Amino acid sequence: MRYKCLVLDHDDTVVNSTATIHYPCFCEFLKEVRPQAKHYTLEDYFRWNFAPGIIPFFMGEVGLSEEEMDYEYRFWQNYVRSRIPQAFFGMREILARHKALGGLIAVVSHSVKDTIERDYRENGLPMPDAIFGWELPPERRKPEPWALYQIMERFSLQKSDLLMLDDLKPGYDMARAAGVDFAAAGWAYDVPEIESFMRKNCDYYFKTVQDFGRFLEDG
Repeated sequence: MRYKCLVLDHDDTVVNSTATIHYPCFCEFLKEVRPQAKHYTLEDYFRWNFAPGIIPFFMGEVGLSEEEMDYEYRFWQNYVRSRIPQAFFGMREILARHKALGGLIAVVSHSVKDTIERDYRENGLPMPDAIFGWELPPERRKPEPWALYQIMERFSLQKSDLLMLDDLKPGYDMARAAGVDFAAAGWAYDVPEIESFMRKNCDYYFKTVQDFGRFLEDG
């Protein structure tokens, strides 16, 4: 296999969740706490998540206070609790093949661990060997490289054994900080400036899940 360990983002990489869950949740939240706020389209939401990231977006652009951020987190968790995103077609087969060959799967995400485990279970995906989610303190969350170092230490791996797959820039920044190869998942949305950045800067860019699967099989 090309890489012993696949380090996967979760939302919009393994499951189709922003368009179907997270963005609608954000819109509902704004209706309640900022009814006069400007309207952000789904494309806007993807752009802000790409850079500078969700926290600067909420606090800087939207202008949420610390108290409102705490409420947003509870609102979001209640919203996602009863809504399960669908895994992208072909992802289950790719991950099952990797595991069957003796590979490892780790998840580094801005979703919480319990939600990630539920989504993997409900979609019939092979359970990850390690999960690092939003429940971690800020200094250990993506884009900080802490989780990648933990994966290497826990499983006795070298940097060259890891491939990180993510649709957004925080994953790219994390991989670059740790010296790990990075692949961009380009199948969840079409935002030209995001695709342009990823194609120019990443080690690999995959427009479809099937392209990613063929890349792994060729290895």
